[in-house]
Amino acid sequence: MIPWSLLDSALIPGGGELRLLRRGAEFSIRLDGNELMNSRLGGSEEALATLAFARLAGAPSKASPRILIGGLGMGFTLRAVLAALPPDAAIEVAELVPAVIDWARGAMAEVFGDSLADPRVRIITGDVGAAIRAGRLRYDAILLDVDNGPDGLSRTANDALYDAAGLRAAQQALRDGGVLAVWSSGPDPAFTRRLRQAGFAVEELPVRAMGKRGGARHLIWLAVRRGAAA
Repeated sequence: MIPWSLLDSALIPGGGELRLLRRGAEFSIRLDGNELMNSRLGGSEEALATLAFARLAGAPSKASPRILIGGLGMGFTLRAVLAALPPDAAIEVAELVPAVIDWARGAMAEVFGDSLADPRVRIITGDVGAAIRAGRLRYDAILLDVDNGPDGLSRTANDALYDAAGLRAAQQALRDGGVLAVWSSGPDPAFTRRLRQAGFAVEELPVRAMGKRGGARHLIWLAVRRGAAA
């Protein structure tokens, strides 16, 4: 078997180190001993986009939709968004770790293809929470694939995305009928309760890491904003 080769590493703001590894055509991003992403396992990240837009299609008029993606990762969610949205869409991708953006344009360019050059895409280097807080009634969908979901591994500051105040901010950033879609490595009943308490209509959808080919079981929450934001 081909051994893994370390290509680069980067510090996460607030602590922790990400490592980018390659084995043949396969890439892996790891935090300490935990694999966060693998280029062969993007089914659930793609589903984050496709499931959200299936709900968004039934919302009020979505001409020129505006989407915020939290976490660039290996670009699975971004590429699924690009495939689903019209030419007049605007897509913002917030990535906290600058090196991840550099990897997407450099070592993993073959994985990303031309997605970062698409005119609909704007990359934001920074915390997606700041974009949410600044974006009242700005977005038709917010897609969060940050850390490991509500029960994070890499950065305690990410918890602010998923607590009561963070969910209120997300609701205020969404337009009527807008969708907050959240990826997680597993279920979290307390997070489901917080979503409902924030006024969202909530669905919990199990997905597989390799899509129809199976793989590990993950979870996506679809939370639809109803009526005026609090």
